[in-house]
Amino acid sequence: MSSLLLLFLTFLLLSTGLTAEGGPHRDRGGDGGGRRGRGSPLSPPLSPPMSPTVSPTPVSPRVRFSLHSASEAEGCPLALGQEGSLKECGFNATAKSFFIIHGWTMSGMFETWLGSLVAALQEREKEANVVVVDWLSLAHQLYTDAVNNTQVVGRSIARLLDWLQENPLFKLENVHLIGYSLGAHVAGFAGNHVHGTIGRITGLDPAGPMFEGVDPSKRLSPDDASFVDVLHTYTRETLGVSIGIQMPVGHVDIYPNGGDFQPGCGLSDVLGAIAYGTLGEVVKCEHERSVHLFVDSLVNQDKQSFAFQCTDSSRFKKGICLSCRKNRCSGIGYNARRTRNKRNSKMYLKTRADMPFKVYHYQMKMHVFSYKNLAEADPTFSVTLHGTNGDSEPLSLEMLDQIGLNATNTFLVYTEEDMGELLKIKLTWEGTSQSWYDLWKELKSYWYRPAKAAQELHIRRIRVKSGETQQRFAFCVEDFQLTRISPGKELWFVKCADDWKKRPVSNSL
Repeated sequence: MSSLLLLFLTFLLLSTGLTAEGGPHRDRGGDGGGRRGRGSPLSPPLSPPMSPTVSPTPVSPRVRFSLHSASEAEGCPLALGQEGSLKECGFNATAKSFFIIHGWTMSGMFETWLGSLVAALQEREKEANVVVVDWLSLAHQLYTDAVNNTQVVGRSIARLLDWLQENPLFKLENVHLIGYSLGAHVAGFAGNHVHGTIGRITGLDPAGPMFEGVDPSKRLSPDDASFVDVLHTYTRETLGVSIGIQMPVGHVDIYPNGGDFQPGCGLSDVLGAIAYGTLGEVVKCEHERSVHLFVDSLVNQDKQSFAFQCTDSSRFKKGICLSCRKNRCSGIGYNARRTRNKRNSKMYLKTRADMPFKVYHYQMKMHVFSYKNLAEADPTFSVTLHGTNGDSEPLSLEMLDQIGLNATNTFLVYTEEDMGELLKIKLTWEGTSQSWYDLWKELKSYWYRPAKAAQELHIRRIRVKSGETQQRFAFCVEDFQLTRISPGKELWFVKCADDWKKRPVSNSL
C-alpha cells in the first residue's frame, strides 16, 4: 500500500462506476478439473453486470513460486512440472507447507512485512516448507485490473498444488495458504480450483473494494478450505469505501479492537493525517496490522492473545462477551481454534499498540442501588486494579448506556500487564463527559438543580470476571458504612468475605 491508497481507491471506484457491491467475474466451474462451483449455476448474480471479467485461459500467468529456507534466504525457485527444482530446493513433501500471498501493490516490490512473516514461520515450524507466491507483475496494476488477475493467480496456485499431489506423500490437509488483502481472495480462488480440499486458509484483512457484499463464489469464503480464519483490522468506511472487508467471510472472523481502529496507528486524526500528507501511512498501519498480529501469534507463544465470540462490537465493548463456554473463545492468528461447525463466527478482542499485542480482559459488573441527581449528567468513572503482580493505571469505564438504578451495569476494561490475582479495586468518579452536548446538559443541570443538590451513587459490590482465566471474583466496599461516591471522590473495594469469593470454573484458556 502507498500514501495514495485511500484516495486512489475512492477515485477509482467512482470513476469506473463500480460500487462495493461489484466484484470480479469468477467462473467457479473450473477450467482444468477444479471442484464444481458453489451454489446453483442458474442463480442470478448478486453483483451488477458491469463487474470486470477475466479470461478463463490466461496466456501468461506471470506467477512465480520460491521456497524459503535458512540456506535460501532469498528463495529457491520452484518450477511447475520440474521435479528437479523440488529436489534442488529441498522441498519436503511430508511436512507442512505454507504459501504466503501478497496483495495489490503500487510500488511493484515486496513490502517489508513479508520477510518478517517468512522468518516467523520458519522459527515456529522449522521443518515446514515456506513458499512465497510472487504475482507482483499482475498486482502492480490499476486496482480493477489487479482484482481481475486474482483468479489467474488462484488458478496458478491450484495447478501447482495439483502437481505436488502427484507425489502421494504430499497431502492438501498439510497446506496452509496465508493471503494478505487481495491475496486473501487469491487464496480463496486457489482453494476452490484445486483437486481436493486445502487444510487451512488465513485471510489477513481481505480487501473490501469490489468484494464487499458479493456472492461467496466471488470472494474468500468458508467453502475454500477445511478451516478459514480471518483477521479484520481496517473495516472503517471512508467515503463509502472500506479498505478491508467488513463482512465475515470465514469460519472464524476476528475483529481486533472492533476491526476499525488499531492503537498506535493514529487514525483518530484523519483530517490531520490528510493535512500533513500521512494518511497513506495511517491506512497502511491499520491494514497491515493484521500481518503483524499473525506474526505475533507465531513468535510470542507465551503471550498468546485471545478473542471472544460476540454478536457485535458494541456488546463486546460493554463487557458482555467474555465467555469461553462452548468454544466461544479462541487464540488468534496461527493459534486460532479450528472449527467447522460454525460459519461467520464473529470474535473480538483488545490489543496493545505494539508487539506483543496481548492484553488482559476484565468484565466489571457494578450494581447501583441508589443515586441522586444523575438525570442530566453522564458521569465518567475509572477503576484502578491492584493485584499480586502490581497495580494498573486508572482504566476508564466506557459509558455506552446510562447508569441504571437497581440494575447491573457492565463494563469492559483491559490491562497491558498481567495483574496476577486481583486484591483490591479503586473506583474513582472523575467527573462528567466532555462533549459539547454533555457540557450543555451539565449547565442545564446546574441552572435548574436545587441549591446544593449533590450528585452521588451508592455502590456496595463490584463483580469481576477475567477473560483469560475465566475466574470470577466479588469485591465489596471496604467500609459498609461508606457506600456513597460523588464527583471527584473514590471508593475502595476488597474481596468479599462471604460466599462471593472466587468461584472455580472449568472452561479456562
